[in-house]
Amino acid sequence: MNTQVRTRPGPGTRRAGRRGRAAWRGYLYVLPALAVYLLFAVLPALHSAYLSLFDWDGVTLGSWTGLDNYREVFADPALRGSVLNALILVVFFAFLPILAGLAMTGLLILPGTSAAGAPRRRPGMGAFRLLFMLPQVVPLVAVGVTWRWLYGDDGLINETLDGLGLGGWSRAWLGDFDWALVAVGIVGAWVLSGLCMMLFLSGVQKIDPQLYEAARLDGAGPVREFVSVTLPQLRGELAVALTVTTVAALAGFDIVYVTTGGGPGEETTVPGLLVYRLAFSDGRVGLASALGVVLSLLILVLVYVINRLSRPQT
Repeated sequence: MNTQVRTRPGPGTRRAGRRGRAAWRGYLYVLPALAVYLLFAVLPALHSAYLSLFDWDGVTLGSWTGLDNYREVFADPALRGSVLNALILVVFFAFLPILAGLAMTGLLILPGTSAAGAPRRRPGMGAFRLLFMLPQVVPLVAVGVTWRWLYGDDGLINETLDGLGLGGWSRAWLGDFDWALVAVGIVGAWVLSGLCMMLFLSGVQKIDPQLYEAARLDGAGPVREFVSVTLPQLRGELAVALTVTTVAALAGFDIVYVTTGGGPGEETTVPGLLVYRLAFSDGRVGLASALGVVLSLLILVLVYVINRLSRPQT
């Protein structure tokens, strides 16, 4: 006579089962967002990489070209020049806003700490935040139109220079071959400085107040306190700011399109604008896709380097 002995699962088995069910529930929560991401980000990127291997005008049947489009990207001076312009804009869109954001953060944080031990903030902080974040709220098309008027021959900048007796510096800034790219870069720096400042101000709030107290006991003044305490503790925020602004510089389109349209000549042409022209004006979708793939890989490499450099040293 066979007797079957039934054993109840142990506590460890039950806990493992509960963890497994909880993990599956977590995946179900993120499934809608993952589906949207796959549908509207991953699949179009893969499709663009596929189209980059064809010579296609967007209408008729395309012909296989292999890596010829990528060879043209690296061989064509205009295509290489657009990537170089984007790298130059990184200085204006990334480094200048970060420096300006750090300076504004240092000015808005008063020496000493509050009663709670946190860094004291200057009165009217809300008004300062609103003022500096305004460029982020205004549509970039409106920003471009406004700055195009400011840079005009009879715009506010030239009128101010004439009023100060510096009429020799007046010029058609957006039409000058030497100054057009710099003028566009200044617009980007103005737009992104407020974003960097907000990131740094939020990072300051999480710094341990005891670090400031220790620095003051060692005789540190406001500048030394900012350099030795605040700046090292903002490593994560600096990495985020550098990543966001670098991507904005390399993938930028709207500010350049509205202000200069890529001119004069090709002096302010950037890859985003060139992709638009190749795909929708010249009917060279395959070449536009290849340039987009190269630009995406360049962004991924730079973001990876930024994240590696921003990791705490162990």
